[in-house]
Amino acid sequence: MKVSVNDLHKAFENRTRLGIMSALAVNDTLDFNSLKELLDVTDGNLASHIKTLEKEDFIGVKKSFIDNKPNTKYHITQKGKTAFEKHLNVLEAIIKSQK
Repeated sequence: MKVSVNDLHKAFENRTRLGIMSALAVNDTLDFNSLKELLDVTDGNLASHIKTLEKEDFIGVKKSFIDNKPNTKYHITQKGKTAFEKHLNVLEAIIKSQK
């Protein structure tokens, strides 16, 4: 099977979205501030990339309050997990094809 960069998912071309998906793939949930700290991005930057992934239904959101303060947690959806795994498999196949 021939694999090319055209087989990669466009949603994961950005380093921030790739970071969000990577972090959520290995954690059940992460809150907004944890993601922001982990990825070293601004609030606005993170929020816009989260919206993109939410529109694709790749991540889910749960809003709550902790000590009367808003807390937003994110998780990877099954659709997101499947798409991300496919993306990683394509990357791996591209790398292996160059050996």
